[in-house]
Amino acid sequence: MQVPKLNFENDFDLQIKQDKDTFFIYDLVRKIWLVLTPEEWVRQHWLHYFRFVKKKNLSSLILEKKLELNGTTKRIDLLVTEKTKPKILVECKAPSIVLKESHFEQIARYNSIIGAEQIIISNGLQHIFADFKEAQYHFRTIKV
Repeated sequence: MQVPKLNFENDFDLQIKQDKDTFFIYDLVRKIWLVLTPEEWVRQHWLHYFRFVKKKNLSSLILEKKLELNGTTKRIDLLVTEKTKPKILVECKAPSIVLKESHFEQIARYNSIIGAEQIIISNGLQHIFADFKEAQYHFRTIKV
């Protein structure tokens, strides 16, 4: 399976295996093999980034948590916590998806429930960061 090189300064040791025509990637947090979709490829890069670059404990990383929003169940991609408080909410898209304002609106709605200090929208090639301060988002650029 050809997977794109993503825009991260570090190369991560992602474990991938194949069973017949399906590829799987190992999730360090949930300790399971997951079907390797383009979105999962991005999510696992972020998981490794926070674990190995930012030195976060695995227990501070929450993946695909259910969220109730306006009577419907949604699922967040990745939440980084610090002493159980939400710090960074990450929304992952496939590398082929061009990031749009609607993606920012999606994660901002999720964050209205979560209350993280920062949000990140990423397709693995482009990353958009915003800090939530004084009831509004402030965009910034950082390298990952």
